[in-house]
Amino acid sequence: MQQERYLDPRHGPHNPSQGTPARRLNSVRRTSTVDSIRPSGLDAGLSLIGSARDLVTDSKGHAQVAGSAQMAVTLCYDGGAYVTAVNTDPPVEGVDALVGKAATTGFRAVIDSDTSAKRGTLEYLLLDEIPVSTLVSGYAVLHATSRGDLDEMVISRMRRPGPPLHGPDMCAGFQIGGAIETSLAAGRHAVVTGPEATEVVDPTDPLGWHEIGPLPHEAMRRWRRHDLWREGDLLRIDVFFRDSHLAPDGLETVIHEYLVSATVDEKSMIVVDCEADGRVLPFIECPQAVGSAGQVVGMSVSTLRPRVRADLQGKTTCTHLNDTLREIEDVLALAPLLA
Repeated sequence: MQQERYLDPRHGPHNPSQGTPARRLNSVRRTSTVDSIRPSGLDAGLSLIGSARDLVTDSKGHAQVAGSAQMAVTLCYDGGAYVTAVNTDPPVEGVDALVGKAATTGFRAVIDSDTSAKRGTLEYLLLDEIPVSTLVSGYAVLHATSRGDLDEMVISRMRRPGPPLHGPDMCAGFQIGGAIETSLAAGRHAVVTGPEATEVVDPTDPLGWHEIGPLPHEAMRRWRRHDLWREGDLLRIDVFFRDSHLAPDGLETVIHEYLVSATVDEKSMIVVDCEADGRVLPFIECPQAVGSAGQVVGMSVSTLRPRVRADLQGKTTCTHLNDTLREIEDVLALAPLLA
């Protein structure tokens, strides 16, 4: 008989989405995944394998691929995670500038300043995922240490010197007095106990997502779906985001999941409404960040990526929700694909 899985009583919402909504007529769907795997073992380097695609559905339901991109990144750990190789298809000029860089604060600035990747492109979307995908991949290591399969000293060797990337009150989950901070103060790590993953890909719609292979054990997957359609002078946006982990026993659990709905005035390209639904969040304090989605109302879509990074900070926000809000900026690239 399988042993019942421990569930931390301080966990956040456990309500993962069921499947993917049907594609609308006259719509465009952008999907992407980034898999974080450690082919040489959890105490060795990290590989990020990314894939993304744009699919246009016309008024008769016919679908056509408007673009696709792939990414392969390797990182080593030496007092932090450092990029050792980056390859993209289509090629991006200047990606060699990312080699040798730590996949932490400042990494995205190098993408903007030293590479030819343009915001709104699929290649940019994948490269932009490198820092947080690397950060979240550490959950696989924490999960292994919580099972006793890995020495906790491994975490110390992987961590960069200096203050932690997430400090007190840096987001809702890390607020002072919350589950994570009290655990760290007691000398231990709070390990997320997420719900069992529900199916994302709709088997009745083989074109609904780009081609996705199986996830290896001890690996993480970051999912994104961005649906866009037009209603009069408004652009309607429906966004799905999920991080999941596959344990050695084959159980896939959800670590983070958000749904975001937004409306953009097509003439001015100003966000006129935006709401988030935290379907799966790690700890009880995390849902306090959901309301921060409303802060992008009134912002120009063209400046969402830098504005969200600059303006949405502190314990009323969430790193992963912020990344999802930033991705709404891609409406600038997707809207011209609409009929």
